[in-house]
Amino acid sequence: MRWSRILVALTATAALALSTTGCGSTDTDSDAGTEGPAPAAGPAVVASTTWVGALAKAAGATDITVIAPASLQHPPDYDPKPSDLAAVTDADYVLYAEFDGFADRLTEAAGSGAELVTVQLENTPAAITAEVTRLGELFGTADAAATWLAEFDSTYADLSEQVKAAAPAPKTAVAQLFVAYWAEFAGLQVAGTYGPQPVTASELADLTAKQPALVLANGHLPGANPEVDGATRVDIVNYPAADLDLLAVFRTNADSLSTALAG
Repeated sequence: MRWSRILVALTATAALALSTTGCGSTDTDSDAGTEGPAPAAGPAVVASTTWVGALAKAAGATDITVIAPASLQHPPDYDPKPSDLAAVTDADYVLYAEFDGFADRLTEAAGSGAELVTVQLENTPAAITAEVTRLGELFGTADAAATWLAEFDSTYADLSEQVKAAAPAPKTAVAQLFVAYWAEFAGLQVAGTYGPQPVTASELADLTAKQPALVLANGHLPGANPEVDGATRVDIVNYPAADLDLLAVFRTNADSLSTALAG
């Protein structure tokens, strides 16, 4: 009888051990299942400048390396270091503008390992929409690009109305050639443009004779903008900061223009 009781006890203990082991295995499988696969990484993008990088970010890219430092006043003139160019070798896409002075060095460093993409830079709704849409399709992030563009359209409309409301009556402006399109954003009539060559004395006299209310100066080319008697100078920026926030460019320019028009 005693051996029978021992055998029953051993059998029960073994059954309990098997049951416990089974529960532990089930819990582990359940935990692993809830984690799921790691999200796929997006394309590695190297951008020549923050303006180019901002368009890539707007299109949905998250892995972006910018070559020219955001602190530069005129980023296209940057002289890349070898360490800058080393980042190009690991890129899936290399983005640059045609007027970037170091574009050739980027394309040479990329070799055949990355897709080279020329980006058109102009901070107008039409150009931004076209480039962000194109890059979103290229990166496989079309949904993110569409979401950003919806926010951009709303922000642009609100800021444009803010600036236009600051002027009690229509005003005229003269503008540096590369920022003249900001006049439409502000509801200004462009009476004349200047640049990209330095302004001559006769050209300055012509600009002054137009009696503009504002001079839309290129903030990235400080030595290329004339002082026109009787006009308020507004430094327009096109390049975002290191955060690659293109909407911040529009907010900055809207504030500058609103202040000038209200004054």
